[in-house]
Amino acid sequence: MRVQVAIIGAGPAGLLLGQLLHRAGIDAVILEQRSAEYVLGRIRAGVLEEGTVELLARAGVGARLRAEALVHPGVGIAFGGARLSIDLHALTGKSMYVYGQTEITRDLMDARAAAGARTIYEAEGVSVHGFDGSRPAVRWVKDGKPRELECEFIAGCDGYHGACRASVPGTTIRTYEREYPFGWLGILSDTPPVDREIFYASHERGFALCSMRSTTRSRCYVQVPLTDRVEDWSDERFWEELRRRIDPDAAAKIVTGPSIEKSIAPLRSFVAEPMRFGRLFLAGDAAHIVPPTGAKGLNLAASDVHYLSEGLINWYRSGSASGTPSASRGG
Repeated sequence: MRVQVAIIGAGPAGLLLGQLLHRAGIDAVILEQRSAEYVLGRIRAGVLEEGTVELLARAGVGARLRAEALVHPGVGIAFGGARLSIDLHALTGKSMYVYGQTEITRDLMDARAAAGARTIYEAEGVSVHGFDGSRPAVRWVKDGKPRELECEFIAGCDGYHGACRASVPGTTIRTYEREYPFGWLGILSDTPPVDREIFYASHERGFALCSMRSTTRSRCYVQVPLTDRVEDWSDERFWEELRRRIDPDAAAKIVTGPSIEKSIAPLRSFVAEPMRFGRLFLAGDAAHIVPPTGAKGLNLAASDVHYLSEGLINWYRSGSASGTPSASRGG
């Protein structure tokens, strides 16, 4: 099998890149080690910056987002028992949009299926080869049989633990990493949001965040020691701790309920550079990870895909290597 671009990873970054390339007439195959059901079932970020919304619209998957997303013109910051609202739209002309990453993934999957584009799920042992030359290849095992895909470029959208960055010779890549001495305990619940806007809280007991996925589903966090376990935190304990850390007006309005998902996320920052190695490009978590405040990781991944897709499209239109994205542009 031979294609123009092989995309490793069927998360939002890989799916979005695949959709943008498909609409530009570029043949791309996506390889994913997990099943489609597993990918769709991952609960992740839910806040989109305006640039990401515009990019999804350009990919042809913006209709449901525009119809269902909650538009947030600003954000709140609580401290000292009070809360300050910052009107981002008035200051910048841009807003934030609340729309779950699961829904983005669903929209992109549906669009790819409708277009008849190829995504290979449950591809085991993916490895990348020859990206330092002109004939890259990707190998994997499917249904017990070894497979190989020849391509012209490889896009590594396979996350922090993926094969792409790990395949780069150590002498050609630099990495920077910082681990933080605390984690974020987060819950998802079918309860009304604490407030109409997302807000962050600074308190002597630690950080807190009140966010949402819809008008009936909340996503909230509190900072906890890394030694804590999810089992240490009943739903009742979580809600009580959240009340302590936010302003009294918001605390009085909290509607509690059972969690439908609860986890503790250890926090770290990670950056790898450059992001291009011959005909292999890294994007999203494969290249950088930030603490999950305001879904910055998702929006940075979308930015990577924007520059990478533009570079690849320009290359195929011009037939010139000068059209490919440079490492300095984040491609």
